[in-house]
Amino acid sequence: MVVVAAVDRSGRSAHVVSEAASLAAAFDEAVHVVHALTRSEFIDLGLTSAQAEEPKDMDEIRSAAAEMAEDSVSGLDVPYETVGLVGNPADEVIEYADGQDASYIVVSPRRRSRTGKMLFGSVAQSILLNASCPVVSTLADEE
Repeated sequence: MVVVAAVDRSGRSAHVVSEAASLAAAFDEAVHVVHALTRSEFIDLGLTSAQAEEPKDMDEIRSAAAEMAEDSVSGLDVPYETVGLVGNPADEVIEYADGQDASYIVVSPRRRSRTGKMLFGSVAQSILLNASCPVVSTLADEE
């Protein structure tokens, strides 16, 4: 079993990885640092076939997402691997955690008003409500 650290490209990601590492150390498990590349990130990075000189295959795109996950990792003293996914972040993280029989998923939601959450949704909230394993929600001091 593993502890899944669901990261994005924000400053909260290092905190998520740190919390996941603490859980992994306590239960003698590995950490899988997971980043799901959204459609907008995909387009922003110029990874679409129309924008690239040569079309990118899904393995290259997942590799780019895994590199983004690697940016959140610093000095872990537990076994870990980085994983890149493509698609809706909440759905992809939940599906990945299910496939790995994860012990926990660690997330860090953005601080938003209730209205903001209703209008714009929340990846962390969706994971909290739909994951089949326990979800640890941790707030970072800074964003």
